[in-house]
Amino acid sequence: MSSGRRAKRRASGFTYLGLLALVVLIGLLLGAASEVATTVSQRERERQLLWVGHAYRAAIGRYFSQKRAYPQALEDLLGSAPDSPVKARYLRRLYPDPMTNQVDWELLPAPGQNGGIMGVASSSKRAPLKTGRFDDADQGFEEATTYGDWQFSFVPNARLRRPAP
Repeated sequence: MSSGRRAKRRASGFTYLGLLALVVLIGLLLGAASEVATTVSQRERERQLLWVGHAYRAAIGRYFSQKRAYPQALEDLLGSAPDSPVKARYLRRLYPDPMTNQVDWELLPAPGQNGGIMGVASSSKRAPLKTGRFDDADQGFEEATTYGDWQFSFVPNARLRRPAP
């Protein structure tokens, strides 16, 4: 075998190893990029969950301040009864839980005999990424171990309560 052929054969082996190393490097970079994309996506869903939770809390608050009772179902927040003279919409639509992408909220029951819904919580059991810097209305979210622990409930203050009969 001539020395030219041996040199060419040796060079093709190095090319193969170089390509193999390049494929491994690209695979590692793609894995890291997908992890970053997953984290960014989860953080965006957390922001949506906070926005939707605040929207439900505010809608229940407006419903309570107008009717002096908690809604019996989430659908009550979409508008008043057809026979009511005043049409009031507290929510535009029933928003899905961003963590599950379904309207499968855990409903928080209101205290008292009349019952109703005083708030919502996500049905997701995943651990949240966000663990600090919450609004004052979201006190206690720092200790949450799942998204279901983020409970968006409306508790009326003393001036909104009816006097006892």
